[in-house]
Amino acid sequence: MAARSAPSCHLRLEWVYGYRGHQCRNNLYYTAAKEIVYFVAGVGVVYSPREHRQKFYRGHSDDIISLALHPERVLVATGQVGKEPYICVWDSYTVQTISVLKDVHTHGIACLAFDLDGQRLVSVGLDSKNAVCVWDWKRGKMLSMAPGHTDRIFDISWDLYQPNKLVSCGVKHIKFWSLCGNALTPKRGVFGKTGDLQTILCLACARDELTYSGALNGDIYVWKGINLIRTIQGAHTAGIFSMNACEEGFATGGRDGCIRLWDLTFKPITVIDLRETDQGYKGLSVRSVCWRGDHILVGTQDSEIFEIVVHERKKPFLIMQGHCEGELWALAIHPTKPLAVTGSDDRSVRIWSLVDHALIARCNMEEPIRCAAVNVDGIHLALGMKDGSFTVLRVRDMTEVVHIKDRKEAIHELKYSPDGTYLAVGCNDSSVDIYGVSQRYKKMGECVGSLSFITHLDWSSDSRYLQTNDGNGKRLFYRMPGGKEVTNKDETKGVHWASWTCVSGLEVNGIWPKYSDINDINSVDGNYIGQVLVTADDYGIVKLFRYPCLRKGAKFRKYIGHSAHVTNVRWSHDHQWVISIGGADHAVFQWRFIPERKLKDALHIAPQESLADSNSDESDSDLSDVPELDSEIEQETQLTYRRQVYKEDLPQLKEQYKEKQKSGTSKRRERAPGNSIRLHFVHGYRGYDCRSNLFYTQIGEIVYHVAAVGVIYNRQQNTQRFYLGHDDDILCLAIHPLKDYVATGQVGRDPSVHIWDTETIKPLSILKGYHQYGVCAVDFSADGKRLASVGIDESHTVVLWDWKKGEKLSIARGSKDKIFVVKMNPYVPDKLITAGIKHMKFWRRAGGGLVGRKGYIGTLGKNETMMCAVYGWTEEMAFSGTSTGDVCIWRDIFLVKTVKAHDGPVFSMHALEKGFVTGGKDGVVALWDDSFERCLKTYAIKRAALAPGSKGLLLEDNPSIRAISLGHGHILVGTKNGEILEVDKSGPITLLVQGHMEGEVWGLATHPYLPICATVSDDKTLRIWDLSPSHCMLAVRKLKKGGRCCCFSPDGKALAVGLCDGSFLMANADTLEDLVSFHHRKDIISDIRFSPGSGKYLAVASHDSFVDIYNVMSSKRVGICKGATSYITHIDWDIRGKLLQVNTGAKEQLFFEAPRGKRQTIPRMEVEKIGWASWTSVLGLCCEGIWPVIGEVTDITASCLTHDKMVLATGDDLGFVKLFRYPAKGKFGKFKRYVAHSTQVTNVRWTCDDSMLVTLGGADMSLMVWTNEMEGSREKRPCDSEESDTGSEEDGGYDSDVTRENEISYTIRALSTNIRPMFGIKPHLQQKEPSIDERQGIVRPPVSRAPPQPEKLQTNNVGKKKRPIEDLMLELVFGYRGRDCRNNVHYLNDGDDIIYHTASIGILHNVATGTQSFYQEHNDDILCLTVNQHPKFINIVATGQVGDSADMSPTAPSVHIWDAVNKQTLAILRCYHSKGVCSVSFSATGKLLLSVGLDPEHTVTIWRWQEGAKIASKAGHNQRIFVAEFRPDSDSQFVSVGVKHVKFWTLAGRALLSKKGLLSTLEDARMQTMLAVAFGANNLTFTGTISGDVCVWKDHILCRVVARAHNGPVFAMYTTLRDGLIVTGGKERPSKEGGAVKLWDQELRRCRAFRLETGQVTDCVRSVCRGRGKILVGTRNAEIIEVGEKNAACNILVNGHVDGPIWGLATHPSRDFFLSAAEDGTVRLWDIADKKMLNKVNLGHAARTVCYSPEGDMVAIGMKNGEFIILLVSSLKIWGKKRDRRCAIHDIRFSPDCRFLAVGSSENSVDFYDLSLGPTLNRTSYCKDIPSFVIQMDFSADSRYLQVSTGCYKRHVYEVPSGRHLTDQAAIDRITWATWTSILGSEVMGIWSRHAEKADVNCACVSHSGISLVTGDDFGMVKLFDFPCPEKFAKHKRFLGHSPHVTNIRFTSGDRHVISAGGDDCSLFVWKCVHTPH
Repeated sequence: MAARSAPSCHLRLEWVYGYRGHQCRNNLYYTAAKEIVYFVAGVGVVYSPREHRQKFYRGHSDDIISLALHPERVLVATGQVGKEPYICVWDSYTVQTISVLKDVHTHGIACLAFDLDGQRLVSVGLDSKNAVCVWDWKRGKMLSMAPGHTDRIFDISWDLYQPNKLVSCGVKHIKFWSLCGNALTPKRGVFGKTGDLQTILCLACARDELTYSGALNGDIYVWKGINLIRTIQGAHTAGIFSMNACEEGFATGGRDGCIRLWDLTFKPITVIDLRETDQGYKGLSVRSVCWRGDHILVGTQDSEIFEIVVHERKKPFLIMQGHCEGELWALAIHPTKPLAVTGSDDRSVRIWSLVDHALIARCNMEEPIRCAAVNVDGIHLALGMKDGSFTVLRVRDMTEVVHIKDRKEAIHELKYSPDGTYLAVGCNDSSVDIYGVSQRYKKMGECVGSLSFITHLDWSSDSRYLQTNDGNGKRLFYRMPGGKEVTNKDETKGVHWASWTCVSGLEVNGIWPKYSDINDINSVDGNYIGQVLVTADDYGIVKLFRYPCLRKGAKFRKYIGHSAHVTNVRWSHDHQWVISIGGADHAVFQWRFIPERKLKDALHIAPQESLADSNSDESDSDLSDVPELDSEIEQETQLTYRRQVYKEDLPQLKEQYKEKQKSGTSKRRERAPGNSIRLHFVHGYRGYDCRSNLFYTQIGEIVYHVAAVGVIYNRQQNTQRFYLGHDDDILCLAIHPLKDYVATGQVGRDPSVHIWDTETIKPLSILKGYHQYGVCAVDFSADGKRLASVGIDESHTVVLWDWKKGEKLSIARGSKDKIFVVKMNPYVPDKLITAGIKHMKFWRRAGGGLVGRKGYIGTLGKNETMMCAVYGWTEEMAFSGTSTGDVCIWRDIFLVKTVKAHDGPVFSMHALEKGFVTGGKDGVVALWDDSFERCLKTYAIKRAALAPGSKGLLLEDNPSIRAISLGHGHILVGTKNGEILEVDKSGPITLLVQGHMEGEVWGLATHPYLPICATVSDDKTLRIWDLSPSHCMLAVRKLKKGGRCCCFSPDGKALAVGLCDGSFLMANADTLEDLVSFHHRKDIISDIRFSPGSGKYLAVASHDSFVDIYNVMSSKRVGICKGATSYITHIDWDIRGKLLQVNTGAKEQLFFEAPRGKRQTIPRMEVEKIGWASWTSVLGLCCEGIWPVIGEVTDITASCLTHDKMVLATGDDLGFVKLFRYPAKGKFGKFKRYVAHSTQVTNVRWTCDDSMLVTLGGADMSLMVWTNEMEGSREKRPCDSEESDTGSEEDGGYDSDVTRENEISYTIRALSTNIRPMFGIKPHLQQKEPSIDERQGIVRPPVSRAPPQPEKLQTNNVGKKKRPIEDLMLELVFGYRGRDCRNNVHYLNDGDDIIYHTASIGILHNVATGTQSFYQEHNDDILCLTVNQHPKFINIVATGQVGDSADMSPTAPSVHIWDAVNKQTLAILRCYHSKGVCSVSFSATGKLLLSVGLDPEHTVTIWRWQEGAKIASKAGHNQRIFVAEFRPDSDSQFVSVGVKHVKFWTLAGRALLSKKGLLSTLEDARMQTMLAVAFGANNLTFTGTISGDVCVWKDHILCRVVARAHNGPVFAMYTTLRDGLIVTGGKERPSKEGGAVKLWDQELRRCRAFRLETGQVTDCVRSVCRGRGKILVGTRNAEIIEVGEKNAACNILVNGHVDGPIWGLATHPSRDFFLSAAEDGTVRLWDIADKKMLNKVNLGHAARTVCYSPEGDMVAIGMKNGEFIILLVSSLKIWGKKRDRRCAIHDIRFSPDCRFLAVGSSENSVDFYDLSLGPTLNRTSYCKDIPSFVIQMDFSADSRYLQVSTGCYKRHVYEVPSGRHLTDQAAIDRITWATWTSILGSEVMGIWSRHAEKADVNCACVSHSGISLVTGDDFGMVKLFDFPCPEKFAKHKRFLGHSPHVTNIRFTSGDRHVISAGGDDCSLFVWKCVHTPH
């Protein structure tokens, strides 16, 4: 039947009528070649007006909605909608894809823009966050991404005059972005008072930071920086949709239909109103404008494109027009002329010329049009309307003939009869009316058989019958013209139909897929002459079928281009063209039909490339006439490699189970055993489902894989070396062109490809993150730099990598069916081929994507399954081997010829210098010449040809060949049976390695006294292996059935084998001949055992739940053990041969007596006292510990005890071999674990002398031999895999500082809440109380005769004229963050400067002068700091900060890299760590940066910081990591330390590999909490611990402990690069010999201690650094001290408060001094001029407030315990003290006349003390009824009043000293205050911000001049206002720097400085006031 193959003709897109103007803007441009580029539906169009020709770009799979033109105007970027939308960059000249950018956006790509030089592209998504993304588009790489805005973004543009700046605009916003590192940081445009906040639709950037933008109301807004500076009002009368900048100026277009041109300074040049031109119409709206020279292109909402020549602006030229709004359904073809008629919901009917590609007539109707038809004579045109009427027009002049309305619902289909006499009209109310044409359309009949709306009609050729389709999919026939239904099938059988447009009917069965009943095909049209049928469906696809196609699921060719549903499709009258129309895209597509005979020429012109599997694709259902798949291939395609549990899941599972198990594990667990094992030899090779995985290395060794092991086999020495980096099955292997590196891909949830060195067996790079389930094919490029890999996910993803960097270059979906091979083109690194099931595809790289073209087979063959492929001697030539034994030869993408090469599939081929070699299922190796003309030689793999040196036996002749490789004069062959053979060119064959064939292997037995073992497998063989150095298979015997167990007799002469059918046999152990066999059971025999000693009895266990006991001598069954409820898994004899121990599948442990089989019950405790001859049981007390934490998902399948009863080896379902100390009592014993098998380990056995362990892998069919290395004997070899599952239970020690640091939780400023427990309504939300006047209704005259209101504030004469303060500059900071950060003080500039941080400020402090400069770009607290040590990066500093979630927004945690001298930011890295970054470190070359997060996984990330690129990232540890540092000599190795954690890391490509520190070699060493790290030569690492010890590690093994290096925790260590000396800092009490800082030699053997003379009880050092002759120390007490190495002299450089908040702050009335009082119990005196602390007083209690007397001679201090103290400044002696309150004193004030002291406390009280009575301090009175605790107090200038602000947001005024509450508002308004520090009151209403729901303004202070006001709030901001500021939300300047909670703020005398005190940061900031000039 013909329909089984697709038709051999073809459609080519020739013209598209339409332009997408709706919902899109700025999508129409001139290219450099003066062509016009735009898009419609899913097609990019390049139109040449000169030649009137269109070219099409069809790389998209859905509607295109955005377009950007490259600055050179040749390349175009387009973005589409869809679930996984992508961006294509393509060449407008060749319309070929250059780059594909994908995998980032969702929903769609709304805007695109190139930067100035066209290197970068920015895109905006349609997702909920409107993500903004910057791409390096050539490499297909995302550089940066950030959430764009909460609402739609309409336009984005690069600032072409400033590097790395962008502007975006949209709904009610405009944002100015800067790109630094990988961080995109936005600043919102400030509309201010200049213009209304409104939606901005388009923008253009100009010089001098100017941005012009078009707004929704038609104004143009002009921005400078981020501020709106002016508006150009009424530029348009409605929204401005498009703005285009060119050399001459700007063009704008708006909804009002006007184009305006502006010059470069945005002065108007001219206006063109398109509505007024001759082509114009009412409602014309401009969507896109492009101005080039004297031409202007305009795109409109209604799908027109105009070209305007400026000097003839009244005559715009219509280049393109199409239908606009609503859907397009109507299509009719003229019967005699090349014309097409379309009609749409836009109510227009249009006639198109298919020859001239132009619109030749248009007419507007009253109603939306749904269908059309032209009469046979071409005179009448009938149109069916949506309202149920139809109209007939004359085609000639579009005049109306008749208008009839007989129906209410839409007319969906109408057709004239072939003889022209009738018109059939089908309506949505399920009826068809017949009208007579010559009778002026009188109704003649009616067809009413349908129950649903009519969809299609066809007339018979003789006009006597009509067939209809309806919405139910029913096909009905009617007699004409009456409309009687025909029910008799025979009557309609012979009818010939004039046209075929019905979707149901026998002739078109094939257009429907096989198993679906959906009706998504909208239209079909049959071409009888060409025997083809064209269909249109809901998915935007036009398909070509053969006609007739009778069988469902016929083959087709498909064409994409339309976006959503294609509503109609028709052949032109002469069948030259197909016209298709799109519903939603309003587009009319014209396709040229290319019949078979012309096809060859046409295809060579340009086969269409596609990204989606599109264009001329075969259909989905299987090809029916392709031969059945070969059985082997079929088996292979059914393998899914899915796992229940992936190794990646284990850590999580363990955590989950640990939570459940918390209670159970109280017992101290046994240590892991001292012995360890090392993999020695593996018997096996994976050939049954892998191909081409066997190669010679450079030095002639052989590399291949089996299970999870990469094997390097040396055939001279018969030894193997192993790559053990994988943790699951390896599925593929490729070798580097230089034959020294190998790439292997494995199974996994996120499977990885490892590239490793065959010499050192070290991983060079690990690639992961883009495949699922597994990697089934890999290949290196010819230059060895790139690697291609294919995954086994649903779409068989193909990825191209730069493997050294570990970077993904490109990615694409490969195919639905399995891909077997990928090959990179040796001549062009950007090309590759993939081959697989019915699949051969030729790919080329396009940026981040790959563009694939299917191989074109033509008439030469069928679509075959390809098993292997290679490239030939030119880049065009390729060869592939098929599943039928042919070799296909390809040139470019065309199949040139096929050659028969093998019987059965060709599994492997290899290209040589002068020819090829192939291997097939027929077991033949064939050598060919270089064009596959001649076969030069064949080798058959036969037993007869085996050479004497073979290491084994060939199981069968002509095994299926799966891999071939040449080299060293030999051909290397791998077979499906797991054999590796070497074929000499002259013929002899040597067998090198072999394993079991396909099928699980379970049976294993070791010989009682020889080093040999036996295995038996489901592959129906019994094999004997030599474990001694010859490592070969000694004997093999085929069995009738597969076997599951075997056992040697005690004398080693007999071998018992249990089979799968319930029988067992005994064979001679030497000859393997049968001695005797029995068949008593039906189910599998699962274990078989001879009794010890003479071997008198044989116990046989089966899955029937019985154990049978046989007498060996008499060959009789003597007993049956009954009582098991499930199948038997293991049996063991005791030494006397009297007792059997049995394990069952139900986890029962049972005992039976031999020989009768009587069941015994033995108490659990007694079991281990019995002497067992062997122990293979997995149950019982002695091996309780072998069950892992995650016992519910994994089973332990086997165990075996050494003969000395010391070590128990186990094998489990996850492929782990583990060693336990025996007996393993208590749960979750400690163990050593080894990974080499991939899935379950089915059996383990020790050899007779315990020197080796033999293990079997079930599914990997491999037999692994491990050597046992005793405890003492082994050299210290790093043994990777030795570590237990669960971490140690011992705690890592305790220290209060460590605990605090570990448990601190960091929040970002924006989320901070109030520091004081305030309650009530915030001031700006309180209802204003009416004044007395208002209450009484008095209206005062505007100019009052009353005296003027007095000043609010007594002003001290600050100069004669008051100058407002306009800015604050940070001048000094007193503070250092030492309490919870470490290693954060460093020398710079040879020790002249030091750098450190506090709050969010980086501080560069000059040692000599004390001057400071600041880095202030962080927007939140800095947690870590490091300095780049490389001479190339001098003074480069990295700092990491606190953040919120890792969403790449500005509040995400980030690392800033900056220049310490000029404070330039070099890069900002937004991190994927949530919460914050707690450690940073530069690599040896200074180019890499390592950061550690505070997220729950404590992620470790490596960055290439200059590019802002993340290289690698991995979860670090489940508990806190404190520090991670690069080795000072390395760019790839680093060490992390933390809570009970030390890890040694290596960066391999993009992967991070880690090894835990191993303690096992030192007795009693336990894993402590590690706090600091330093490095020595020869891979030594030193880590400081919580106990004060320092551990010394060689590689990752602990080699010694420096006990008590400090008495307390070692918090800091520093490695000097110059001389290798190491400084340590710890926590200890100063003593004669010890000190908190020590300087050690390079190996930490000798040291010198330094005492810090700080006077503290204990010194706690948090940071150390060593410069020239000096050691720099940062302490927990916020001091930074310089210690001289020679004289040990200490010089304190920086002081600060130790603990915060700093609540108290007072400035001296006349000098530049100030006092601060804090929670740390000190009051400190600071000198601003000398930049230092002058004095400090320890009070012994936390201080809350401090105040100078008006003369500055006394100081009052209020304490947290309710006490207050008055000191004399001169002597610091106490003048008086008093405690009348229990709670904290919040504020204390001297009255201006020095008579009273007011003390406000949290007991809601203010007490007055009369100071004139002397230091007795008796309370004279106090204020009543204060509603809440007191916050601030201020005296009036005359000392008669006191204003008190309270914790309930209320301000009260009291008389002094009576304490009477003053309520008269008018009186209050007349008071002049001496100071103002209140945050409440109408005068300061404006300081409360909108965003203060949870946070407060904490403090305020009015300047001495009385006109400026500063405040501090919970967000850490200092704000500067004008005073008074009674308006809500007053304008202000804000200054950042503090951590959350600014607690107090004051002006110094003369308003020279502002001092702000920090809550969380314990720091004091001194800001210099900048006054406005006179």
